[in-house]
Amino acid sequence: MRRLALLGALALATAACGGGDPSAAPEQVPTASGFEFASSAVADGQSFDARYTCDGDDVSPALSWTGVPDEARELALVVDDPDAPSGLFTHWLLYGVSPEVTSLPEGVPDGGELETPTPLRQGENSAGEVGYRGPCPPEGQHHYVFRLLALDAELALEAGADRAAFDEAVAGHAIAEARLTALYERP
Repeated sequence: MRRLALLGALALATAACGGGDPSAAPEQVPTASGFEFASSAVADGQSFDARYTCDGDDVSPALSWTGVPDEARELALVVDDPDAPSGLFTHWLLYGVSPEVTSLPEGVPDGGELETPTPLRQGENSAGEVGYRGPCPPEGQHHYVFRLLALDAELALEAGADRAAFDEAVAGHAIAEARLTALYERP
């Protein structure tokens, strides 16, 4: 019961989240021991390399993780900028990833449904595109929050889904979360 209440609060808070300090972000999905990012391309609390932004090649960074819970049936990734002037800006929605997968290479191609580098589906970012959209803050330093969700069910969510459909599909299914926050300020 407590887990359902927590997950419901997370879904509502995520959908309504606006700009501001990421330390005031909605309560996280419970963490599982050892479920964490291990990426060498994006380090927690450090700045993005410009290569992964609109000032560079605007390609997705290589990501890796460890400790996926045994109960996981699917992984989903959300990358948001809570500091965006218009409120929460979603840079990447990715889902349909097998729990046996432990990494994504740099430069995951845009497109709804992919078979390589691993079978996955991508949703629509806040720019109205399907796939990754790198940081491009209009002014000041922004926080980019990567949330890898371990889900207890496979999502019945088509490729190209928008954020509202993604949030609805994930609600009640996230059993653990790995999170990292990277920073970027344009030169």
